[in-house]
Parts: sequence; C-alpha cells; structure tokens
Amino acid sequence: MKTLLPPGPASRAVAGFTDAAALACGWWLIGLSVVTCVEMLGRKLLGFSLQGVDEVGSYTYAVVGSIGFAHTLVSRSHTRVDFLLSKFSPRVQAVLNLLAMLTLTALALLCLWRGLNVVLESVDMKSTAATPLATPMWIPQVVWLFGYLLFAVVALLAAGHCLRLFVTGQHGQLNGQFGPQTLEEEIEAETELHLQPSADTDATAAPLAGAKA
Repeated sequence: MKTLLPPGPASRAVAGFTDAAALACGWWLIGLSVVTCVEMLGRKLLGFSLQGVDEVGSYTYAVVGSIGFAHTLVSRSHTRVDFLLSKFSPRVQAVLNLLAMLTLTALALLCLWRGLNVVLESVDMKSTAATPLATPMWIPQVVWLFGYLLFAVVALLAAGHCLRLFVTGQHGQLNGQFGPQTLEEEIEAETELHLQPSADTDATAAPLAGAKA
C-alpha cells in the first residue's frame, strides 16, 4: 500500500505507531459498545445504571477522531474531489497536489495550536466535567491533543516529502503518491491484495493479441 510518508526508518516508525494507535482505538470502541449494551439492558431490565458511560463515550469519539485524522492521512484515505484534476497537465496536477498537502498541514497545525490552548485553559481553571464522575477535563483533553499532535507530525513529514519531490521536478512521482487513489489502489488498501497482471494472464493474452493482429 502506498503512503504519503517519505521512505526511511523515521517514517516507518511513525506509520507503525499510527497503525497501533488506530488499532487500539478500534478495540476501545468495541469495548465501549459492549459496556453501552450492558448499560441499556441494565436500565431496561434490571433497574441499574453504569454511571458515566455516555461521558466516556463523548471523550472516546473525540480521541478516535483526532487519531483517525493521522491514520487516514498515512493511508491516503482522505476524500479528494478529483473530477477536474485529470484534465490538467502533470505539472499543474503537481502544483494542486502540493497545495492540497500544504493546506492540510496548515489545518493540522491549527488544530494542534487551538487544542493546546484548550488544554492549558482547562488546567489553569481546574475545569471538571458537570457529570457524576466530575472528571478533570485536562485528562481526556490531553489524549485528544495527542491525536492532533500525531496528525501534525504525519502532515509535516508528508508535506516535506511532497515539497522535495516538487522542487526536484519529480512531478510524476508526486502525482502518483499524493494524487487521488486509483480504483486498483483503493481495492488494494481495503483487501491488502496487490493487483497486477499474472504471468499466466500475459501468456494467454499474447496469442490472442497476435490472432487479432
């Protein structure tokens, strides 16, 4: 599967950590779903309630969202509107793909900056949730901010790689790596199967091509 990160051990470490964080979020969502079902059945049938499930759920969705931005960027899965992109020359496509990457990086840095301000304000004001758990707000917010930090790190690595390809004139590689995914790449990303013509297919196609000629 193609990735936006440049080749090297640092990029592999960041990508591996992002995958592990996304997997942890997935398992946490499964656990939260189970607890939520227990909470619903307990209230309806057994007359008890697990306090704070909805509160933990709101924190969970915020954290999963911020970490999901980073994982989606690594895997080139952010939505791209590309119905006009293919109409332009490779150089113009490279400019637009670079602009898209730089804009996304600016957004990641903005989210990190504003998130940091939120955490510092919660620490300064000793804010707590207006819930039975009375959770100090900085605790879930720090985890949420970590997701945006991961998003910013991935975006900076990718933007640096994209800019380097553009400056060195490697427009074809830039468009192939930072442009929208092809249908084959989307299938490969979802199924982890690498689609390529097999030797048997080539051997069969050659006589047919000769016969048509």
